[in-house]
Order: sequence, then C-alpha cells, then structure tokens
Amino acid sequence: MEYMSQEGYDKLVAELQEMINVELPRVKDAIAEARDKGDLSENFEYHAAKREQGKLLSRISYKQKILENARVIDASVLGNDTVGLLRKVEMTNLGNNAKMTYTIVNPHEANLREGKISIKSPIAEALLGKKIGETVEAHVPSGILKLRIDNITL
Repeated sequence: MEYMSQEGYDKLVAELQEMINVELPRVKDAIAEARDKGDLSENFEYHAAKREQGKLLSRISYKQKILENARVIDASVLGNDTVGLLRKVEMTNLGNNAKMTYTIVNPHEANLREGKISIKSPIAEALLGKKIGETVEAHVPSGILKLRIDNITL
C-alpha cells in the first residue's frame, strides 16, 4: 500500500491521463504511418515506434499499479509532535549550521526542488519518529550528517 497526499495522487492521475489520451494515440499514429511505408522487416521508423509503444505501455501499467495501491492521507488528522509522512521538518545541519526544511513524502512524490524528500531516503529514515529538539545522525553517501530538529509542521 502506498500512502500519499491528495496533491501527489492528483498529479499521478493527471500524468496517467496524459499518457493514455495524448502520448498513446500519437505513438499509435506513428506506427500506422510507418506501417504504410511498406516492408516492416527493414523499417526503422516502425521498429522505433513499436519500441516507444512498449515503453509507454509499461509506464502506463506501472502508474496504474501505483494508483491501485494508493491511499490518500488527510494531513489535517495527523499530529505534528513527531516526524512522519507529510510532515514539514525544519532542521539544522550541526556540521555547518545550515538550516534545511523538507517535507517527507511518498517516494513517487519526492522532488528535491520543491523541498520534498522520500520517506525512504537516508535523511527521512533517520528523522522518522523523532521529536523537536532531538539530534539525529543520517548516514548519507557523503558521510554522516548530524541534524537537530527545530520544528515540525503539517
């Protein structure tokens, strides 16, 4: 089961609809156009379009499976006393006193540019279940980060 925010769920549904209603018809048209050119055994455009169709159908199937197992969490019923899914965590890197703010989300919603990190990331795993004021050590690829939790919000 995949827990996610309503925003993440809606985004996945929109991506799936785009693939089914826009990309798939475009690929099918490309296959039909390539097929009309004759000999399929040496028709590069036909084989490229079929490959693209296979990749697209695989992505569609993957997104459908995610949505089948998705459960939308109402963030308003979550407490903000400990770090968990859909919580925004303000913290300080004790190594360089840099302030960071991340929202912990489902892996399918993770986007570092938006300040959203996966619940399966090393930083989020180290923070889970911790409270304001606690210090944690996150084992990241570049070493160990010492982080102090300054605030937790929804």
